[in-house]
Amino acid sequence: MSRRGRIVGSIAGALGVAAAGTAAAGIRRQQRAISRRAGEEIPFGTLRSAPVTVVADDGLPLHVEVDEAGSAVTVVFVHGFCLNLDCWHFQRAAYRGLVRAVYYDQRSHGRSGDSDRAHSTIEQLGRDLHRVIEAVAPDGPVVLVGHSMGGMSIVAFAEQYPELIGSRVVGIGLISTTAGGLDPTRILLPMVPARLAGPVARGVVRTLHLGHRAVDSVRRAGGSVATVATDRFAFGGDVPRGYVEFVDQMLAATPFEVLADFFPHFAGLDKFDFVEVLGRVPTSVICGTADRLTSIGHSRKLQSRIPGSRLLECEGAGHMVLMERHELVNAELDQLITAASARAAAR
Repeated sequence: MSRRGRIVGSIAGALGVAAAGTAAAGIRRQQRAISRRAGEEIPFGTLRSAPVTVVADDGLPLHVEVDEAGSAVTVVFVHGFCLNLDCWHFQRAAYRGLVRAVYYDQRSHGRSGDSDRAHSTIEQLGRDLHRVIEAVAPDGPVVLVGHSMGGMSIVAFAEQYPELIGSRVVGIGLISTTAGGLDPTRILLPMVPARLAGPVARGVVRTLHLGHRAVDSVRRAGGSVATVATDRFAFGGDVPRGYVEFVDQMLAATPFEVLADFFPHFAGLDKFDFVEVLGRVPTSVICGTADRLTSIGHSRKLQSRIPGSRLLECEGAGHMVLMERHELVNAELDQLITAASARAAAR
């Protein structure tokens, strides 16, 4: 049996005969995108849509882009810390024209407004996600896909709006993320020049709040060192140099003060008691086994706490698995979107 046949068969068995036609149609469409190795020939950062400004509940402007399509389901992609919406390059290339997709820059990232310290929290990111959904996907079923801090944003959203899981939200994708127990010094390593890593590790909060401008200056001056750090901590194996440079550009574009503002909230994150609600809908957990930032153990724990969820372990991949193993990640998202669409159609 072909790979596509196995996927369609497994989804049809799980969802029942009534949903089989929807599942098969969805997989066929998405497999066409995957087979083109979507995004490989498109320069990073060039996939754009007309910008939409969504105002958060504290008045901060959020930069949002919507790729329109005729699908019944809207997929909202939530990026990770010190990145921006362009990190979804391979997913955006694959799903463009096939699925209605929403991408946005989280507060203090990319083209969105700079948040004050008081609102630089994971809880606020959950409320921001809610506002984005209200503004650009006010009707119809929604699938949420988050990477790293984006996954934490989804967990915070689920804690704050549990009534929407299973009603509006019909599918969840959690990539290289956690709901707690994170060693925040891991987050520092790709962002801190090698000569500052020791002092930062020993006096993190003081250094971050008092020395963020100095860190920015040193990092700009030590570009080659920073790129090596990005390669080591973002990827698990050899990838094209363009991948490393692209991620490093996103990291370098994020002021170190942003890390200083969010840092205490990573250390205190503890939301594993709230993830069970995600079991109401199809949920996929994805991680690379060589992730040095949110290690595979976090994803395994998430999957164990979310009833009925799936776990995809990408052997040897690092934190940026959405790029490093984009074909595997997209194939898993195919199944998630198909299952969620079938669930929505059956309601």
